[in-house]
Amino acid sequence: MRWFGKSKSGIKALTITPPQPAPERHGIAIALCVKNEASYIEEWLRFHRAVGVRHFVVYDNGSTDETCAILRDVLSPGELTLMPWAGRVVATKADQLIDGQVLAHAHAILNFGGNFKRMAFVDADEFLLPRKGATIEEALAATGGFPNVSLPWHMFGTSGHKRRPDGPVTLNYTWRGAEPISNQEHSTNFKCIVDPCEVVEVTIHQFKTRQFGDATVNDAGFRTSRDGRKDRKFYSNAFLQLNHYYSKSEEEMMAKMARGSNYAVSAERLEEKMRTTLGNIQQAETEDRSMLDFIAAHGIRLSSARQPCPSAGAATS
Repeated sequence: MRWFGKSKSGIKALTITPPQPAPERHGIAIALCVKNEASYIEEWLRFHRAVGVRHFVVYDNGSTDETCAILRDVLSPGELTLMPWAGRVVATKADQLIDGQVLAHAHAILNFGGNFKRMAFVDADEFLLPRKGATIEEALAATGGFPNVSLPWHMFGTSGHKRRPDGPVTLNYTWRGAEPISNQEHSTNFKCIVDPCEVVEVTIHQFKTRQFGDATVNDAGFRTSRDGRKDRKFYSNAFLQLNHYYSKSEEEMMAKMARGSNYAVSAERLEEKMRTTLGNIQQAETEDRSMLDFIAAHGIRLSSARQPCPSAGAATS
């Protein structure tokens, strides 16, 4: 997902003073930015609640569909904080746009972070899949409590679907790029899970903590710098895997290109970028059914309606 207008000269990092930890803080929260995600948000919510997310802090950028209604229907009031978050903020003296997603991340940490041991920052097309244990917190045990965890994108393409298939995303898309680390810089990125009471700098794809600076660990506890994450030694999905369902079907990818981007890029440039990224994913694909196996093993219900069995997820539309 791409949201809030951004420009190359915009402000994309914010320095903050970490919040004080609440006496009985516990659990993990997710901070999520949304706009018109009604098609898939119920599946995303149900899955992440099933893997132990205690609270969802959702920033709504002016949705005009049923996104907010679904959020309120699926989650109890104690599980959801829903924030209206539309518009643009410009730093007056610098005349620079402040990245709205970064601003939301900082707001989430400062206002709610003190209540949680961990806070994750992912999008509605990204799923945190435990590979060891039944919950995200169990999967993070190998990190030894380090306050800054970086997870590489595992990029899923169309899985052969020309049109949008029936059923959940997580069951229908089973082919991904063989490795998240690529020589193509735009195909390589990370999302983070942090101790919010240690964060001193906020961006979208990396954080700094007061004790360790830009040092971060992978899901197995291997520590490196922000730039060191691009080294193949940092790649791991042994304990926790971040699935990024990039394109979905060809039909949905075309619709995404037609809607345009909030980035200051032309329609032609957006199409070129998306097709190049999808081409990189499909250049060396591997079948990955770990999500299907996990859902089946733990009996996770992804919608209020009857859903297809996981074994049907690999069918091509």
